[in-house]
Amino acid sequence: MGVRRRGLAMAALLSVLVGCAASDGDAAPPRPSGNSSPTQPTQPTPDASPSAAQATEPLTIAFDIHRPALDLTAEQAQQIAGGAAVTWAELGQRGGRLVVREGADAVRAAERDPGSVALVAASALGPTLQTATIDGVDPLRDASRYPLTTGAAAGSPPSVTTVTIAGDIMLGRRVGASGQPGAELRPLQRRLAGADLTVGNLESTLSDNGDRQQGGDSFAADPSVLRALDDAGFDLLSLANNHTGDYGQRAFRETLQRLDESPIKRVGAGRTAQEAWRPAVLESGGVRFGFVAFNAIGETPAATATRPGAAQVRMQPRTGPLDRRDLRRLTATIRELKQRVDVVITLPHWGDQYTNVPVRDQRRVGAAMVDAGADLVVGGHPHWVQGIQVHNGTPIVHSLGNFVFDMDFSRATEEGVLAELVFWDEELKGIRFTPYVIGRDFAPRLAAGSRARRTLQRMWSASDAPYARRL
Repeated sequence: MGVRRRGLAMAALLSVLVGCAASDGDAAPPRPSGNSSPTQPTQPTPDASPSAAQATEPLTIAFDIHRPALDLTAEQAQQIAGGAAVTWAELGQRGGRLVVREGADAVRAAERDPGSVALVAASALGPTLQTATIDGVDPLRDASRYPLTTGAAAGSPPSVTTVTIAGDIMLGRRVGASGQPGAELRPLQRRLAGADLTVGNLESTLSDNGDRQQGGDSFAADPSVLRALDDAGFDLLSLANNHTGDYGQRAFRETLQRLDESPIKRVGAGRTAQEAWRPAVLESGGVRFGFVAFNAIGETPAATATRPGAAQVRMQPRTGPLDRRDLRRLTATIRELKQRVDVVITLPHWGDQYTNVPVRDQRRVGAAMVDAGADLVVGGHPHWVQGIQVHNGTPIVHSLGNFVFDMDFSRATEEGVLAELVFWDEELKGIRFTPYVIGRDFAPRLAAGSRARRTLQRMWSASDAPYARRL
């Protein structure tokens, strides 16, 4: 497997179909579609330099993250960009007349108003809006084929990297009783492997060579699941959780060894504290992604200078109050890592089970990680999806929920979301939260309709703006 390098080349962008209707530096007033004198899209002014004439990027139609996905025809896209009268109902969604926002404040305006769209260059976007596709072409993932374009600054086109992060993966207990280790990953295997980088939290040992430490809640998976995880595209697994120590030190060491012999990297646990705290680094398209993981729940021993275990931060609700020495080690690790990679993603195992609301220390530690240099925080352990905090513009996703688990006693524990990310160089341009449902065979499959909406609503209802639901 190895790290897949599928950064999309943008050098062959198509000829401009539609130019930008407002300059980046000037805010334009809201423009309801259907004005009597709409601003028509224009071709860019010819330039004497051929290279300057070729510098283009997608002109996106970006809208509220809570709405359903929107795939436009080329005709619909040009109508919206050109100011023709368009309603949300005509696009198959709820709402009245679509209001087009342009200029420097367009993104912020569209964040506040779910009836608006931002007509902006893709380089102006962040992860707070979603973008319409045109005839199935995504402007962030497949910029070279996106038919709506505008002038771009001169220079090399950005490297595009897709990163998928999955929630808690437990492949033991009843999940492992099927006799087909890792078969639960097959329904979403193509989607997982389609990302340039795929990351998850392995919440089970790869050995049962020892005594159960948590009785019936001790999780050991057949070591052959590593092949299934590899086939599903996983590049990195976090071991910073409360179950990697479930069968004692021998099994723990064997789990580390088996991962080290596989193509999949690990993070968050080790034979010593120095190893447990060592970040993992993955590269795609010339962009270096660094990962730090820690366990705040306990049960798996904390690694020390002489004892194997997990990187640990003691905090609410299980190991608190918040330990300042642990927090300093965490933030120092992030700051050091930030000096040698382009993107830092942290993977905490924290929070209360069976709730979508993060505890106070999650918010405090999440903010501290961002202040230290984390570009994204994606947590796990609660077995439910949790809300999204925003600190200094950076999303802190408190929990993605279970990905593979045998918790079939409630709807909330049988659902979760994939965090599907798009980076342009080191900048996070988009997040798509893709809901799924865990079936009777313990395998996750994509959700649709009311079930998908209910999962997302569980996230939005506990989130900060602009992720807090408004529709």
